[in-house]
Amino acid sequence: MNRYVISVLVDNHSGVLSRVAGLFSRRGYNIDSISVGETLDPTKSRMTIVAHGDDAIIEQITKQLSKLIDVLKVAILPAENSVYRELVLIKVRADDQTRATISDVVDVFRAKIIDIAPQSVTVEITGDRPKIQALIDLLTPHGILEVARTGLVGLHRGDQNILTQEEVENGKAVL
Repeated sequence: MNRYVISVLVDNHSGVLSRVAGLFSRRGYNIDSISVGETLDPTKSRMTIVAHGDDAIIEQITKQLSKLIDVLKVAILPAENSVYRELVLIKVRADDQTRATISDVVDVFRAKIIDIAPQSVTVEITGDRPKIQALIDLLTPHGILEVARTGLVGLHRGDQNILTQEEVENGKAVL
């Protein structure tokens, strides 16, 4: 089973997320992560869905997504032609003796300490899964108290977009 990242351009109104998630659940497919946000056009949103499956399952999912009335465009974001990022907040146990060590580790990963409390620090990191996992692995011995993840977001590399040039010229530009 391969991991697929699916970019879905949708109308931005209530119920769309529920219908997309329902499509997955009705067919017994799991969503590993889903991120949704407005595009430059506030009437449109972009969903980034991460799911596992074989080619046939993902083809079925993309065809079914395309049939939903609020879905404007569906595209697979292949790893070799896309950039992926995730934002993660990690609350780590820290005291006066360990805070400097944690800060040094955080700096190596170009992460940031965004909150300091008497017994903990909260770290913000943005990156790909291996980078994030490496930081989590190094912070684990200190005692991770909480983790919050946004889910993956992604775009095609270079000049390729989810919409074709013709669609952009016809007024569908929502990038």
